[in-house]
Order: sequence, then C-alpha cells, then structure tokens
Amino acid sequence: MPKPVRRVVTGHTPAGRATIVLDGPAPQAAPGGENAAGSTVLWVTDRAPASNAGYQDAAPGGVQIPVPPQARGGTVFRIVDFVPGSRPHLPAASGVDQTPDRLARHPGFHRTNTVDYALVLEGEIWAVLDEAETLLHAGDVLIQRGTYHAWDNRSDRVCRIAFVLIDAEPLAAAGAASAS
Repeated sequence: MPKPVRRVVTGHTPAGRATIVLDGPAPQAAPGGENAAGSTVLWVTDRAPASNAGYQDAAPGGVQIPVPPQARGGTVFRIVDFVPGSRPHLPAASGVDQTPDRLARHPGFHRTNTVDYALVLEGEIWAVLDEAETLLHAGDVLIQRGTYHAWDNRSDRVCRIAFVLIDAEPLAAAGAASAS
C-alpha cells in the first residue's frame, strides 16, 4: 500500500497573521488496489483567481472530486500512486472523453479539457499517446495539453506522480492541430 500524503495548508489568523490551518494525512484518499491506481486529492479551486479567505478544506474526506476541474478557471491538485503492472482505467465520467478504439488499446485512454502538469516523484511510468509513448523517471515532468493519453506502470515499483489539472478551452474536432 502506498504511503499517505501529508498535507500542510496555510492560512491567516483573525489578526491577519500567517499560520498553519491543516496538517496531517490528506483526507480525500482512494487507496486503489491490485492493478489499480490510488489517488489523493490535495486541493481544488473553482475559479481563477482563487480565494485564499477562510478555513474551509478544499479537498475534504468523503468527497469524490471528478477528474477535470468543474468550473471555468478551476484546478485540481492530486497525487496518484500507480502500482506495478497497473493499467488503470477511468469510468466514463463527466468531462472525460474516451473512444472505443483507444480503450481497446489501453483501458485508461482518456482526455480532459485541461492542461495537466505531471511531475514524477518516485519510480517510472510510460506515458502512452495515440502515436507515441515515452518512459518518464523520477524528476521528469510531462505537460499534457488535452491529448488522449494513458499511464502504464511496467516496472516492479510504485510510481508516484503529482498532478495539477487546470481548466482549459476544449479543443476543436479530433485531428485539428494548433500552432500554439
């Protein structure tokens, strides 16, 4: 079982002084299982600019946060542990695009209307795309820009990745490329 993620969240006292408002294992954790990825959501915002007011936990336990941000300018920060041999699949959910041909190739193929920053913290993993794949190691970063993709841990160790998902404009029909 992958180790829990300690989450430390700062805030302000009523006098406006900086303080720690939360410190402990992140409560929104799904442990995963055999051939499945475990996921811990650390923080969620619903707009940009985000609010830093108050003490409300933006990723409380017992809440299931969907894969993509659900509001214009929203973000999701999560850590995912991919166990050895895992080829995690995502159930069809709001905001997740999947196609039968891609799912036949890999059960985890999907895309979201997000820009995703993926930082490999431990281990290694294959990023699988329609026409390419690459092996990522600890310290590597993948910037995923609304592409169909899947994750495949072909190693004998857990791979831990920190993800920041940022709401993005939907891409035009498949095959349309942008020069940006």
